[in-house]
Amino acid sequence: MTRGFPPILPVEFHKMGSFRRPRPRFMSSPVLSDLPRFQATRQALQLSSSSAWNSVQTAVINVFKGGGLQSNELYALNENIRRLLKSELGSFITDYFQNQLLAKGLFFVEEKIKLCEGENRIEVLAEVWDHFFTETLPTLQAIFYPVQGQELTIRQISLLGFRDLVLLKVKLGDLLLLAQPKPPSSIVQMLLILQAGGTPGSGPR
Repeated sequence: MTRGFPPILPVEFHKMGSFRRPRPRFMSSPVLSDLPRFQATRQALQLSSSSAWNSVQTAVINVFKGGGLQSNELYALNENIRRLLKSELGSFITDYFQNQLLAKGLFFVEEKIKLCEGENRIEVLAEVWDHFFTETLPTLQAIFYPVQGQELTIRQISLLGFRDLVLLKVKLGDLLLLAQPKPPSSIVQMLLILQAGGTPGSGPR
């Protein structure tokens, strides 16, 4: 991810009268007296956000590795994402998913396909697509359900990622030649859906 987090803004101290004029005790600066508490609260919020985001990252990578969600885990993940959306990390969630989590998860998918040779590779690609489309994709959509109103949905980002980070790297043209005269039906479905870019109406949800 190329975008950085917003810099920590310095505390702004307002002028509170002339130095020549004695200041009553009750006007002692609340900013100075509350600064340690402010810093401690900010640190606690950052740690909370870090913990929430770590749980999301762990769950997503586990899903890509073929694992599922535990009982009540989806509810907890949704709550963590809602909390993150209200934090300074909120505007970076989609970008980080696309550029980091999705890329890392799809790397495992690509490696699984590359481990197979010859005619077996097209069959493995079909199996990988079936699992991605029917299991991984719906789970990712469920995890990131609170993320709404983005230019691209989590579904679209994930499908485009599969196309760019998996399909374009496994030399599909060569695989289709090996699959003559007819490729598996899952491969046909995959090509139709990815050709549409995951837009509404591009296939079953």
